Amino acid sequence: MNADNGPERDTLAVPAPPTRSPGRPRSQEADEAILAAALDLLIERGVAWASIEQVARRAGVTRATVYRRFPTLTDLLVRAVEWEYRDMDPGEMDWPDIDSMVTAWAEHLGTPRARKLIRRLYGTVDDLPELLHAYHKAHGSHRGLAVHTTLERARAAGQLPAHSDPEILQQMLSGAALHHLAAYPDTTGPEEVRAYFLAVLQQAGMPAAPTTTRSTAR
Repeated sequence: MNADNGPERDTLAVPAPPTRSPGRPRSQEADEAILAAALDLLIERGVAWASIEQVARRAGVTRATVYRRFPTLTDLLVRAVEWEYRDMDPGEMDWPDIDSMVTAWAEHLGTPRARKLIRRLYGTVDDLPELLHAYHKAHGSHRGLAVHTTLERARAAGQLPAHSDPEILQQMLSGAALHHLAAYPDTTGPEEVRAYFLAVLQQAGMPAAPTTTRSTAR
């Protein structure tokens, strides 16, 4: 016993009960089940057919459980979109050349679920723009910056014409991506998607084999 603490008491002190936040503790499993259910409904049926009741039923929880976490359906869907892209690493978008960039795009747009989700998000631009904003904040803005950087790098390396404008090319590629989502079936595989984007870029002046500089010596 430390002498500075004064004389020892005759009775043992009763430890204070542990403190906890008011209300029932939140369950991470319930959180993830709710977000996954909301995202699945958005992809499968769209915003017009999604509801808190349907999300609760699919997640196996009560409506009250959902409302405790998300006051409105919009709050829930926005969080679900953010959650979908939670593991995105901007460092993975540091593409060394156009071929790497197009390959990454093809892997993403060659996935039926990703294709359907993007179409659903762009379909909400008038009625629920918060969802598209959440997508751009969580994923699109990082990708946009990476695409612009890659195109500038490619132009400097001679993979694109010197007069090309990276910003215009970026807009052109974004438009091509939306066209592909609307006009091509979701069974289109990554190799076909990759060939599609390379063909678009070649129309903009990119050589057929842009990734390496080969010697022409005979």
